[in-house]
Amino acid sequence: MKTTSSVHDIDSEKPPFGSRFLTNEHEVWSQNAWDHVPPPDDQVEVIAASLLKQRLARVPDDDKPKYNDKPSRHWDNFYKTNSSNFFRNRKWLHNEFPELVAGTQSEAGPMSIAEIGCGAGNSVFPLLEANRNPNLTLRAYDYSTHAVKLVQNNPLYLSPPAGTIQASVWDVTSADGLPPNMEPESTDIVILVFVISALHPNEWRRAISNVHKMLKPGGLVMFRDYGRHDLTQLRFKSGRLLDENFYIRGDKTRVYFFELDELALLFTGSKVSPDQKLETELINDDDERECESEVQWSPPDDQPVLASEEDPSATDHPLSTPLELGLNGSPLPDSESLRPNLTSIMCIHPNLLTSPPGSLPHPLFKVEQLGVDRRLLVNRKRQLKMYRVWMQGKFQKV
Repeated sequence: MKTTSSVHDIDSEKPPFGSRFLTNEHEVWSQNAWDHVPPPDDQVEVIAASLLKQRLARVPDDDKPKYNDKPSRHWDNFYKTNSSNFFRNRKWLHNEFPELVAGTQSEAGPMSIAEIGCGAGNSVFPLLEANRNPNLTLRAYDYSTHAVKLVQNNPLYLSPPAGTIQASVWDVTSADGLPPNMEPESTDIVILVFVISALHPNEWRRAISNVHKMLKPGGLVMFRDYGRHDLTQLRFKSGRLLDENFYIRGDKTRVYFFELDELALLFTGSKVSPDQKLETELINDDDERECESEVQWSPPDDQPVLASEEDPSATDHPLSTPLELGLNGSPLPDSESLRPNLTSIMCIHPNLLTSPPGSLPHPLFKVEQLGVDRRLLVNRKRQLKMYRVWMQGKFQKV
């Protein structure tokens, strides 16, 4: 169920947030955000300079274990400090992934939705609040004990309007398999929003394997995460680089910034094909038709994801925009022309180029949707331009 169209009149006086296209550079300071803005001519140099500074002062090898061993304790500290007030509810998920809304309808029938990395419940509670399906089962998992307690103490959890909800502590990278009381192939939809980026690259395959095991044949993964060379990545200072494109925040939580082909390899075992890129990038000019895919989002900080990053523009306006495919999110010809200059910094993590012994054979999933969401955010008071990059995908179990 959608509340907005992906195609709007760019000349209208007040275009909906998420459909603001910068057609005149002189108007850049007239709005807080612009969509599908190609990177400036000097962006390659800006990226290279930022990454070089970070590489000159990496996290010492001796210090890495204190960040990589038992990372759940750092998220426990985060939620003890920030409680349940830090993130806004992710109501935007209902626009981006209509399958979630369909599962809450009274006539939907038996439906099981699991959120992994649920935090304080900012995805599951909007679903639960809107639910009219008595046969909907919501499950919420996090490896932070304190986060799960926040979910369990929420009034909606204690008295759901319809259906059932269960929250428990579980690490998606567990070698012991699925959570207690969850049968294999019992889940219709898994929500993975800013989860995989918090894991060490060595843990990615096991996490995806566990997600695959819990999903029914044909089940779906709803995915959103950080994109390569997002503003947040470029702002990291010295002493924060754990590994290529993998950082430690000030609160000791970790974050990785993905490239499009890395996600395709992780879920399907293959890079995104040129056919997929061309097909998904097409945008119709017909106002009665909508783009094939869309996205929404907003700004954060180089510390943990801020409320403004969880809620588009921190307003009630929808923020759906068409996805752009290609490594940089800019139109493909521009992306291709940038490749020679970005060869060393657009790398694929080596863990994704080989299959470790015992891993499930690919393809585990097929791509239903995979794209890059690029946005230019503007601080009009300080005259600052901020280029944001996110990845969004929808994957179906095969």
